[in-house]
Amino acid sequence: MQKSPISKPPQLFEFVTCSETLFVTIDDNKFMQVITNLLSNALKFTPDSGNIRISVEDKNDNILIKVQDTGIGIPAHLQPFLFDKFTKAGRQGIHGEPSVGLGMSIIKTIVEWHNGQIWFESTEGIGTTFYIEISKDN
Repeated sequence: MQKSPISKPPQLFEFVTCSETLFVTIDDNKFMQVITNLLSNALKFTPDSGNIRISVEDKNDNILIKVQDTGIGIPAHLQPFLFDKFTKAGRQGIHGEPSVGLGMSIIKTIVEWHNGQIWFESTEGIGTTFYIEISKDN
């Protein structure tokens, strides 16, 4: 008798937004690159049973986008270099996915082109949250 492989539960994705409509002026293709990169990294560094959450919050004149994961976190000694080009903070994902070290530098540039800010909080073994703040249209 052959045993069937044990399947792990997939990562749980959650999208949370305020109920009202928010308007921002963005280059949607470029901004999608930002969100895609952050999601790709969350997938790359979050175990199969982990959680990934995207939220959009209304903050008066701004919108705050958060991409949170329960992944392996970013070591404290690499955090200051995360947004550098060809960063030494680049590392393989938990399943061996490669890293060039350019993605975070590119998305920081895109966010700044939109007069926004990007920053993060991370704790090893707990996870990482990226924050993007951009101005709303009035």
